[in-house]
Amino acid sequence: MADTVPYRPKTGDIPTNPGVYRFQDSNGRVLYVGKAKNLRARLTSYFAPLDTLHERTRRMVTSAEKVEWTIVSTEFEALQLEFTWIKEFDPPFNIQFKDDKSYPYLAITLGEKIPRVMVTRTKKIPHARYFGPYTKTWAIRETLELLLPVFPVRTCSEGVYKKAERAKRPCLLGDIGRCAAPCAGRITPEEHRSLALDFANFMTGKNSDYIKVLRDKMEHASKEQDYESAAKFRDNIVALETVASKSAVVLSDEVDADIFGIAQDELSAAVQMFIVREGRIRGVHSWNVDTELDVNADELIDNMLRTAYETELVPPRSIYVPEIPEDAEAITSWLTNIRHERTENSRQTSVKLKQAQRGDIAALGSTVTFNAQQSLVLYKTKRRNDYVSRTKALGDIQLALGLKDSPLRIECFDISHLGGTKIVASMVVFEDGLPKKSDYRKFSIAQARDDTDAMNQVLARRAAYLVESKEEATSRSSFSYPPGLFLVDGAGPQAKAAALALKEAGITDIPVVGLAKRLEELWLPDDKYPIILPRNSEALFLLQQLRDEAHRFAITFQRSSRKRDISTVLTEVPGMGPAKVKSVLKTFGSVSQLRKATVEEIASTPNISLALAQAIKDHLSK
Repeated sequence: MADTVPYRPKTGDIPTNPGVYRFQDSNGRVLYVGKAKNLRARLTSYFAPLDTLHERTRRMVTSAEKVEWTIVSTEFEALQLEFTWIKEFDPPFNIQFKDDKSYPYLAITLGEKIPRVMVTRTKKIPHARYFGPYTKTWAIRETLELLLPVFPVRTCSEGVYKKAERAKRPCLLGDIGRCAAPCAGRITPEEHRSLALDFANFMTGKNSDYIKVLRDKMEHASKEQDYESAAKFRDNIVALETVASKSAVVLSDEVDADIFGIAQDELSAAVQMFIVREGRIRGVHSWNVDTELDVNADELIDNMLRTAYETELVPPRSIYVPEIPEDAEAITSWLTNIRHERTENSRQTSVKLKQAQRGDIAALGSTVTFNAQQSLVLYKTKRRNDYVSRTKALGDIQLALGLKDSPLRIECFDISHLGGTKIVASMVVFEDGLPKKSDYRKFSIAQARDDTDAMNQVLARRAAYLVESKEEATSRSSFSYPPGLFLVDGAGPQAKAAALALKEAGITDIPVVGLAKRLEELWLPDDKYPIILPRNSEALFLLQQLRDEAHRFAITFQRSSRKRDISTVLTEVPGMGPAKVKSVLKTFGSVSQLRKATVEEIASTPNISLALAQAIKDHLSK
């Protein structure tokens, strides 16, 4: 393998200024866009010896044919240009968040001459203001039911509006006071737009101003003995307060903030965003992304903020993120400019990036992060259960490993131990890309030199059972059914150990591959270099699910084995019944931890006297 790629520019030719760079392939397609405070320092990291690069970075660099850069004056300009090029070129190796379109939004089409309020699941209407998403459509309908008498903005389709405009007669909504009827000339287009803007302002959280104005009008009408108008104002106040009360009060009234949470694993990330206005949660956004390259927290946060604010959302003065990125100054300048452009306030209020440390905002930040974790689990579950994705994954595995057939049954093995002791192994089975838990198996290993020796022993036992079942030619159980692929947790040494066990048993028609967790690469037993699957491929996703499930199953077995050990030891002590054993087990967890404890520490366990604690200590010392 060459030390680096042939198109590497001379180090002295790369400027040290801030700038933006683009990697392009032979067809001129932009593969990756990045920014740098110092172009030379950043770009030279891509042209280190190829065998020292992360595998997916190596794949991007070797897929490219050239790199170009553009010098700018400041880091802020670099950020703006990077965001522009990402949007223009849609590079495959950059982070591309996918908006969660499963939830409906309330939209106000301010781009139309006569704006309307509508429920939609798309966010592609030009110049529209969006609110939500809502978890249920009926929640939006209920909100509209309460607000339209106060802000009678039109809700009809374009066809219905044109028909009423030609007839100079409003529809039923206009007659019952739920539309101001601009179609019939009861209100001018300018007055109707003002209504729509008031509706939008109320939805952004500016509740108290409108309620105060209505209360003043109600009191004035009452003093003038205009009780019909006073009653109408009263009903409108009740409607607005009802809508406001449906948003959870989480912080003090003066708090306007957006709070972000991130959950991430090796292949995917999920982002949750809580929009808090006047102390209430006004909306929740969710995005998912398959990370093609290994990305640090700074790049993830930069792209998260770009995705959140590149459309119509106005950034608040305070934005809480999981951690402050290095380019926070450039990011805040960009956000401040957006805030100034999208608000009518001539006085420019700066936006600040913050990290919640304590108090109510930190508690809400934990809730946002928890929601992100749940979103990531749901995203991966949906992806795993999709038949088309599973079929593609199995086909891609067949192609990547050069198999004759698609591996409809895959068995994955993992080793777990406690400091070299209590060695156990797990075998999990996926058929047609889904777990088949009835075929899972657990193995106890008496002694092994290391993980590769343990893997060899487990595969030898599995191979022996397959050979025995084949020779007997009797009705076969699920455990005697041969897989299309053996997957082991580990790199080349583990794969070689597994392949050796199969070879010694005479099994040569079942391939073995190792999946190394650090870089998520595939290792065939005799290959010098690993196989790198695309980071966002269905094949890698499926193999990762197998590996993680095998690890979970092995850990669970290992822990249960330790609990059985301590239970066995404790039941041998006179006076230790099931309840006391359970109490000690809950406190110490393992025999090794119990041995380290003093008599006084054991006696502090509920239901354990000092004399009994001494008896336990004496028994363990034998």
